[in-house]
This record gives sequence, C-alpha cells and structure tokens, in this order.
Amino acid sequence: MIDIGLSKLALIGVVALVVIGPERLPKVARMAGTLFGRAQRYINDVKSEVSREIELDELRKMQKDVEQAASDVSGSIHKSVSDTEASINDAWNGGDDSSTSDSASAGADSWKRTPNADLLSIKAKAFRRKKLARTSAVPSWYKHQSGRKTRVISASARVAKYRPITASKSAGFF
Repeated sequence: MIDIGLSKLALIGVVALVVIGPERLPKVARMAGTLFGRAQRYINDVKSEVSREIELDELRKMQKDVEQAASDVSGSIHKSVSDTEASINDAWNGGDDSSTSDSASAGADSWKRTPNADLLSIKAKAFRRKKLARTSAVPSWYKHQSGRKTRVISASARVAKYRPITASKSAGFF
C-alpha cells in the first residue's frame, strides 16, 4: 500500500485548503470519503466473489473425485457379485454348462415332491413352534405353575400375593 504518514497528510490538507478554499473543502472531503468507501466496498465484493469462485471450483473437483471413487467401488462390487454368481451357478449346475434353465427348474420341482421335503417342512414348523415357545413373553415360572393359563395378574398384585407378612407392615411408616 502507499506509505502516507501524518506529515504528508497535513501537506495534502494545506494544499487542498489553498486550492479549493475553506467554504468548499468540507463538501469535497465528504465526497472523497464517500467515493473512497464505495471503492473499498467494490474491491471487497470482488475479492469475496473471487474467493467464492475458487471454493466452488474446489468443491466441483472434490465432487468429481467422489463420484469417480463411488463409480469405481460400484463397478468392483458389481464385478465381484457377478463373479460370485457365476461360480455359484457353476456349482449348482454341477460344473457342466450344457444344462438349461428348464432342466434346473424341473429338478427343483422334483425335489419339492420327495418325502424328504415333507419331513423338512414338518421339522421347520416344529422348530418355529419351539422358538416361539422360547421367545414368548410369558414367563416360564408361570407356564410351569399350573400347566396352562388360568388368569393373569399384574406385577404389583403378584408381589403383594407372595410377599411374606412382616411386623413392619402392621406398624406403618410413621
């Protein structure tokens, strides 16, 4: 910036007072201050606009990098899934590629008709029933108490029913 000291400002003020005159000097000083303020605001606006453009360019570059990385990851995932699917299909078909989808579906239908499939479905239903019995919300002590549900009482009523009678209960809490 321009190095203007106090002595140089005083010299400029004296020259302006002589050239412009004392009656018009305040108006000229106000106008110069206004113009100087406008120039500073304009310069600050330009600086902020340039910095915003630079940040926007950086963000666009980062967005492109992230999109490229995402597409690379997506491509590698799709490739690995297709490779795995192909190996599973090869293992399912027994290694020979001559079988068609019709024969594969016919083989799946014939498996469902075997007696082992009926046995498996019965075992699956029994397993679900046992799992439901294990994860049920009814407590096991209640199930074993009478063998079947007769009526359900609340927790506070159950505590009151099975709590032993003590001397403090009859004395009160005074």
